[in-house]
Amino acid sequence: MPNYIVVINGKPEGPYPLEKLKEVGVNSGTFVKTEAMDDYKEAHEIPELRQLLNLRIQTTAPQYFATLDIRLLAVIIDYFIVGAAISVLLFLIILFLDSRQMNVIVALSALIVLPIAKLIYGGVIESSYRQATFGKILMGIKVADEAGNRISSAQAFGRNFAKLICILTLGIGYLMGFFDKRQQCLHDKMAGTLVIKGRLI
Repeated sequence: MPNYIVVINGKPEGPYPLEKLKEVGVNSGTFVKTEAMDDYKEAHEIPELRQLLNLRIQTTAPQYFATLDIRLLAVIIDYFIVGAAISVLLFLIILFLDSRQMNVIVALSALIVLPIAKLIYGGVIESSYRQATFGKILMGIKVADEAGNRISSAQAFGRNFAKLICILTLGIGYLMGFFDKRQQCLHDKMAGTLVIKGRLI
């Protein structure tokens, strides 16, 4: 059983064994962490603590939103990752082609394949338990619904497809995020999603 560090009156204390947590006054909103956890979580978010302390899951509306500059960095990282994977795949295909004309066609196909692959990549990973692409993970942000919960596959693919509308509006859909208190761009509003960052302690 893991031992838990507990935040009491703003200061981390412990680590305490599981059976000691009742004595130190852990409740649903108490921040706790084990050595295996990357960051603190509220006690109600951890199944074994819910069972031990008879806690209910509490849903709290997100309060910390990712700024557009951080989101842009995440997008650049993701395009680099997807682009690198596609480049390797196309290079292997070109190795087996004899025609120079076919080589050019395959190389140019990257312009079509890249945005499609990025759409699929975002749709699949943002609806996973991670709630974030690798770029977003590196930037410490994730995609959630407006209540802060994991989004569905339909929402994730809808969100990524709606980015095409932002592009067709000559970027105005993205610029909307600068004037929104929750940093929601047009595609976020259409899909009912938020890009949030971890709560700081």
